[in-house]
Amino acid sequence: MSKNHRGSGIRALPAHGRGICPICKKENIKVLYEKEIDGATVNICKYCNAALKNKAKAAAN
Repeated sequence: MSKNHRGSGIRALPAHGRGICPICKKENIKVLYEKEIDGATVNICKYCNAALKNKAKAAAN
């Protein structure tokens, strides 16, 4: 079976959702996760998103 619609949500985004992550400064990485950092909403990569979630989870324990 083909997977024709995989990734169809990011095809409409500029550069197919790729850019520079403001946290880790990696270039040409998918920045698809919106987070509020210092009062501004920015898009970050999945690695920084996971790191922020893990940091919040550790702080809650």
